[in-house]
Amino acid sequence: MNKQNFSLQPFPTDKSLPNIKITGHIARYGNQINLCYTLSGDLEEIAIAPLSDPPQRQHELWEDTCFEFFLGIKNSQQYWEFNLSPAGHWNIYSFNGYRQGMQEETAFTSLPFSVQYQSDNLVLALNIDLSGIVSQEQTLEVAITTVIKHRDGISYWALTHQGKEADFHLRDSFMIEL
Repeated sequence: MNKQNFSLQPFPTDKSLPNIKITGHIARYGNQINLCYTLSGDLEEIAIAPLSDPPQRQHELWEDTCFEFFLGIKNSQQYWEFNLSPAGHWNIYSFNGYRQGMQEETAFTSLPFSVQYQSDNLVLALNIDLSGIVSQEQTLEVAITTVIKHRDGISYWALTHQGKEADFHLRDSFMIEL
């Protein structure tokens, strides 16, 4: 087991940012990934879609508030982008290199995760078996990110921001090793 806590930072901007924090933890048990985000603070400032029934695979979830993470295989350019909407919608894309060969990942037909709302926080938790895309012997490099839609626009949150613009796909941002 390898468990790590995280705290996301907003991409630097001169625009007003919402008064929030995004924290959580990620762990790997064999080929299972357990990931939990906690969005806390003034949630009235954030555009959060209500839970949808049934949740569906959808494109362009990053245009609204969306929790994301990126998994790459160490010493490989291949990686995956996971998008999780607070409404329950989801998608997974595979890439063979930096923003190259984007395809919907067909190894997954659902991505069950839970979303819990409380007065001043939202908790999104996911437990996923990665056996369809990686072996448990492979070391993974992970980037944890979030897109927040708020009154003054969109802000981009990540473990680190390595580029001159917000870009979650930069491989040197995949900072957690599992």
